[in-house]
Amino acid sequence: MGKTTAKTIIRVEDVMKQDFDMVDGRETVASALEKMKQPRAHALIVDKRDDDDEYGIVLLSDIAKKVIARDRAPERVNIYEIMSKPVLAVPPRMDIRYCARLFERFGLQRAPVMEGGRILGIVSYNDMVLKGFEVGRAGSA
Repeated sequence: MGKTTAKTIIRVEDVMKQDFDMVDGRETVASALEKMKQPRAHALIVDKRDDDDEYGIVLLSDIAKKVIARDRAPERVNIYEIMSKPVLAVPPRMDIRYCARLFERFGLQRAPVMEGGRILGIVSYNDMVLKGFEVGRAGSA
């Protein structure tokens, strides 16, 4: 009989970033950027207006493409004009292999991690690769 090897499952919650910036869709891009607390953040989560609304997301690349490249003034562009909404979120217990497949299929770079209607963090390809490798190595040691 061959040796059975238990595969370590690395979950989104193991690699996600728990620190993220939440902004109001009515804020200007300039105001939202000034309020950013996470200096290495690549995305801003746009808060819901009410319980029946959905969360949105603005990537820094959206600001580059939709504001800077179009020579628009960040003080005159509201977040809601450039956000993606609703967000495609992933559950915290999802295996990162499936999360990576989801990202590939829908052309995502990062997504909020949600459970029970609450955002717990943000996960990206970088998190899955770099942190996933660390967690995988620690789990197999």
